[in-house]
Amino acid sequence: MRSGICSTRTYSRVLRASAFLATASALCLATAEGASAQSAAQASETRSLPAPDFRFQGQVGRTINDSDPATFPQPVQPPEGAPNVLLIMLDDVGFGQFDVFGGGVSSPGMDKLASEGLRYNRFHTTAMCSPTRASLLTGRDHHVAATGMITELATGYDGYTAMIPRSTGTISEILRQNGYATAWIGKNHNTPTWEVSEVGPFDRRPNAWGFDYFYGFNAADISQLKPVLTENRVRVIPPDDPDYHLTTDLADHAINWMQTIKQIDPGRPYFIYVAPACTHMPHQPPADWRDRFKGQFDMGWDRYREQTIERQKKLGVVPQDTELTPRPADLPAWDSLPPERQRLHARQMELFAAYGAHCDFEMARIMEAASQLPGADNTLTIYVVGDNGASAEGGIEGSHNELANNNNAPPTWQETLAVIDDLGTEKHYNHIPAGWTWAMNTPFQWMKVVASHLGGTRNPLLISWPGHITDAGGLRDQVADVTDIFPTILEAAGIQPPDSLNGITQKPISGISLAYTFDDAQAKERRHSLMFELGTNRAIYQDGWMASSLAVKPWEMNADVDVDKTVWELYHLDEDFSQAKDLAKQEPDRLRQLQDLWWAQAARNDVLPLDWRASRLSDQVSGRPRLGGDRKTFEYTTRLVGLPEGSAPDLKNKSFSIAVNVDIPAGGAQGVLYTQGGNTAGWAFLIQDHKLIGIHNFVDRERYRVESSKDIPEGKSVLTLNFDYDGGGTGKGGIMSLLVNGDTVAEGRVERTPAIKYSIFEGQDIGEDLGTPVDYSYAAPFKFTGKIEHVTVDLR
Repeated sequence: MRSGICSTRTYSRVLRASAFLATASALCLATAEGASAQSAAQASETRSLPAPDFRFQGQVGRTINDSDPATFPQPVQPPEGAPNVLLIMLDDVGFGQFDVFGGGVSSPGMDKLASEGLRYNRFHTTAMCSPTRASLLTGRDHHVAATGMITELATGYDGYTAMIPRSTGTISEILRQNGYATAWIGKNHNTPTWEVSEVGPFDRRPNAWGFDYFYGFNAADISQLKPVLTENRVRVIPPDDPDYHLTTDLADHAINWMQTIKQIDPGRPYFIYVAPACTHMPHQPPADWRDRFKGQFDMGWDRYREQTIERQKKLGVVPQDTELTPRPADLPAWDSLPPERQRLHARQMELFAAYGAHCDFEMARIMEAASQLPGADNTLTIYVVGDNGASAEGGIEGSHNELANNNNAPPTWQETLAVIDDLGTEKHYNHIPAGWTWAMNTPFQWMKVVASHLGGTRNPLLISWPGHITDAGGLRDQVADVTDIFPTILEAAGIQPPDSLNGITQKPISGISLAYTFDDAQAKERRHSLMFELGTNRAIYQDGWMASSLAVKPWEMNADVDVDKTVWELYHLDEDFSQAKDLAKQEPDRLRQLQDLWWAQAARNDVLPLDWRASRLSDQVSGRPRLGGDRKTFEYTTRLVGLPEGSAPDLKNKSFSIAVNVDIPAGGAQGVLYTQGGNTAGWAFLIQDHKLIGIHNFVDRERYRVESSKDIPEGKSVLTLNFDYDGGGTGKGGIMSLLVNGDTVAEGRVERTPAIKYSIFEGQDIGEDLGTPVDYSYAAPFKFTGKIEHVTVDLR
C-alpha cells in the first residue's frame, strides 16, 4: 500500500461512527502487511544523511613533528556493485498504444528492452502527471508528497500544495549522498508554478532535489519545435534550426552527460532520469516522420480496439479471457462520423503515432549509448511507459489547440479540419480526439484523469538489468505501483532508505521493492492494497478486488460533485483483468468494506478534503502565491524574456495598459516591444514596417489586430497598448487601442479573451518574442532594433 502507519485519530475527525472506526482500524492493520514487513527489513541499517563533517581522528600536537600523519577526507563511495540506473518516464501513454504491449504504434526500442528484461502488466500510476512524478521521486503516495493534483491547480490543503515536503526526500538526493552522479533530463512538472522564474526560490527545483545536472523544462508541456528550456537555473534558447526537435535535443544531452561522467570517472555509478515531453500534447513529430503512419488508422478507434486486444492476447500481456470494455456513451462510434471528420481524426492519430514512434527511436539511442559505456553490464534500466493513461484533453472532437479546451472554448472539428495541413507543425498545439484516447487505453475503461479506472492508472513497465535479471523476455503480473520504483532502485544499489535526510525525519516509504520478482515469475504477491484519488475520482484495490467511483469525466472537469451520491462499482480483478464486469449488486457487503477502507486510507494520507473545484480556482481564490501579488503596476527597465506567466502581470479578465518608452533611431526600427503568450493565446505589441501594431490571439481560433495608419516617429516616444475590458464576467471582450505620446493612433474591437491561461510554457517577453509568435504575420524572435528604456504595465 502507498502509505505508512494507520492513524485512527486522524480519520476520526472525518467519520465519527465508532463502528466504522473499529472496522477501518482492523482493515488498516491488515493492509499494512507490505509496508510493515519492509519497515522491519529497513530497521537493521538506518543512517542520517548527509554524513557528518570530517574530523581528523589522530593525535594533533603543536606541530606536525608531534602529530599523527594527516588523513584527508575522501569522497563518499557507493556500495560495492552499485549499478548505473537509467530511469525513463514517458508522458500520457495508453496501455494499448505501443506495440510492445500490443498497440498500433511501432516501438522497436521498447521491444528490444523487453526482450532483454521483463514486462509488468499490472503496474499503476496516479492518472495525472505531477502526482505520478512526485510518487516516482519520493516513493510515497502523491498526496503525502503534497501533490494530489498538478501544480497549476494546487490548493492550500496538505495533500495539494504542490510543495513536496522535505520529509519525503527524493531518490536522487539519497543516491547523490551515497556516491552517485545524478542528472535529470526533460520534463519537471513538480516545481510550483510560482517558483519557476529566474528569482526562484530554488529549493524545489531539480538541483535542490539531489540532481547534479538538469536540462529540460519546468511545465506540463512544451512546443517540440520552439521550446523555452532551462539548464540548471539558466534559461536556454535552442538553436534556430529548422530541423530542431526537443526529443532529439534531450536525447543528445542525456547521452553527452552519461559519456562525460564515464570518461572522467568511469568507476562512479550514475543515476539519470529522462522524462521527454512525448506523448503529451502538442503532437509535433519531426517533419520527416509526419507521414510514416499514413493510412494506418483509417479503420477508426472501434476497430483499433478489436485489433489491439487480439495482439495483446497473442503477446500474453493480457489474459486470454480478457474482455474488451465498451465505448463510453459520450463518445461517437467511428462509423457514425461523416467522411471528412474521419479524415481529420485519422490524420490526428497519424501525427500522434509518429510523435510516439520518434520518441521511442530517441529513447533507444539513449539506451544504446548506455550499453556502450564502462559498467554497461551493470546498468539497471527502468522504463515507465507513461505517467498516466492516454489523454482526452483534446476533447471529444479533438483540437488544433489544447489551450482552447483549457480555456473552455474548444474549437469545432470543422475549425480544426480547416488547418489540417498545418497540424503537427509549430503553428498549432494539436491533440487527438477522445475516441482515439479511449482506443489507446485498450482493453480498459476510461483514460487520464480518471483515477477510478484502469484506463487512467494502468501503464506498461519494462525493467532490464544484465546479469541480475535472467528471464529475458519474461512477463510479471504481480501488482505494482509507481511508488515501488524508489525502493527497487535502493535495493539494487544496496542502500537502505534513511530515517533522517538532511536533518529531517522522513515519512515512511509506501513503495515495495520489485526486486523480489526479478528471479521468480511466480513470486508471491507482496502488495495487497492500493488507494487512488484524483479530482474526486476514487478507487481502492485490496487483495484482487477493486472498488471504483467515477465522479468527473475528462471532458466535464467543471462539473459540480456530490461525493455521497457518486456511484461505486466493484470488480474482481483476479478474474476480470479489464474491469469489464461490475459486481456491485452481487457483492454489496464487500463493496461497503472497500469504501470504508478508502475513507480510512484517504484520511491518513492527506487526501481530504475532497475538492472538485481545482480547475475553476484562480490564484486569488485558491490562495496560490503569485510573484506579482496584489501589485497593480509593474516596472521593467531590461529586455526581460521568458518570464513565466505565473510570475508576470495577470492581464486576463481585466483592463490594462502597456506603456513602452522607446528611442527610435534615424531610419526607424522594428520588432517586438512586449508579448505575453504565444501561438496558443496571448498579446503582442510591436512595430512592423514603421507601423505600431497590437495583436490579440484568442486561443488560436480568432486573432484581432489593430495598426496605426502613420509611421512611428524617430527619437524618443511613449508607445502604449491599452485594453478596456467589457467586464461582466470572465473571458469577455473589449476595446484595444494604440497610443503614441498619449494620442490614439488606432483602435479596434476584441470580441473574446482567454479566461484562464495563455500558454503552458511561454510567458512574458520584452524586446523580442521567445518561443512561438502570437501571430504569424511576424517571425519570432523578431528582436526590436531600437532602444527600450522603460516598460510600465498597469492593471486596472
